[in-house]
Amino acid sequence: MMSTPTSRSDRCLLLSWAGALALLCLLLSTPSAMAEAATPSTGQASTEAQPPVAQAMLQQCVTSSAQSERSAVFSGEMNAVPGSTRMMMRIDVQEQLTGETLFHTIAAPGLGVWRSSDADVKSYRFIRQVTNLSAPGFYRALVSFRWLNARDHPVKTFMQHTPRCVQPVPAPPAPAPVTPSTTLVSGSLE
Repeated sequence: MMSTPTSRSDRCLLLSWAGALALLCLLLSTPSAMAEAATPSTGQASTEAQPPVAQAMLQQCVTSSAQSERSAVFSGEMNAVPGSTRMMMRIDVQEQLTGETLFHTIAAPGLGVWRSSDADVKSYRFIRQVTNLSAPGFYRALVSFRWLNARDHPVKTFMQHTPRCVQPVPAPPAPAPVTPSTTLVSGSLE
């Protein structure tokens, strides 16, 4: 049997606890539960999640003490939207070196060029690798997406940055191994 609060301080304490409990429940709820709560219900249970319309990704980030061995692999993936017949994607790689406050786009063969899917493709993926990265620095890609109709007019456009590829300060080269050597000194004793 639950008793009702009799004094004003008891009611205030009860409300404080209820507010704290509600806040705790909100903080502990999973992102998927929050997304479901924010999405209007259609009355039907969804058995599979809808894939994102477009996504920019960092596939690989290779660090090394040798500049020629440092690389990053960036990609974009997009799905057809209603009214689109073709998709296009462009990957621009951006760099931010030590001491710079902003990222700037770097020029290299194959970067910053629009690549097109064939007509009526449902899912399109484009991958680009960059090598010979400077360090220390950060690298990311700005992936631009376009969905075109049958007359090549844009139906939808979207841009997204990938996560950063961090190139740390390279480790100093290991010292050359010291091998014992024998030195003959010629001379005379007096």
